[in-house]
Amino acid sequence: MAQVRNIRPGYTVIHPNRDKASCKLTRLLVVLILLASVALMLLVTIGGWSKLQGLKPVNFIWCIVYVLIAIYIWRWARGLLPIAAALAILLLIVAVIAGTGLAGTSWSDRNHSGFAAPQSLLGGSGFTPSTLAFLTILMIPVEVALIVVAMIAFSQGWNVESEVPDEEAQKRGSKPVGRGPEAATA
Repeated sequence: MAQVRNIRPGYTVIHPNRDKASCKLTRLLVVLILLASVALMLLVTIGGWSKLQGLKPVNFIWCIVYVLIAIYIWRWARGLLPIAAALAILLLIVAVIAGTGLAGTSWSDRNHSGFAAPQSLLGGSGFTPSTLAFLTILMIPVEVALIVVAMIAFSQGWNVESEVPDEEAQKRGSKPVGRGPEAATA
């Protein structure tokens, strides 16, 4: 059932915090960091395809989820910010383990003799182990930044609504929130 707003005639609901430059910048940063994470994940996945172990489809699903979250956050969906931060924590843990070799071997260890070069998903030779190690370690500060910026964005109150006269909303340049069925006929 659609939500109907009962707004006094001559008034409009606006989101005043969304008009602030700091909120717009934070939203942009969250989206850019999400897309940077996707790029890094795809580079490591495609460039080291033959040497990745298990759950390769999860990498692509993770990328799709990050892109969807970025799209919704661009549309001011504040509720996805904690989910983005939680997924960033999980990816941070994976990146720390894979980048530092806490699980036994890291991409850097594959530079030694006895290790075959990784093959790309597309059939050619993949990235060098040093490049894959760099990309994996680069994910660590990117995910930390995503966690911090997403939580800052969550605290900005993008969902705060205010009912103001129509003239005031026009002066502010705010986009009014839909009223209800009676607004369409007025």
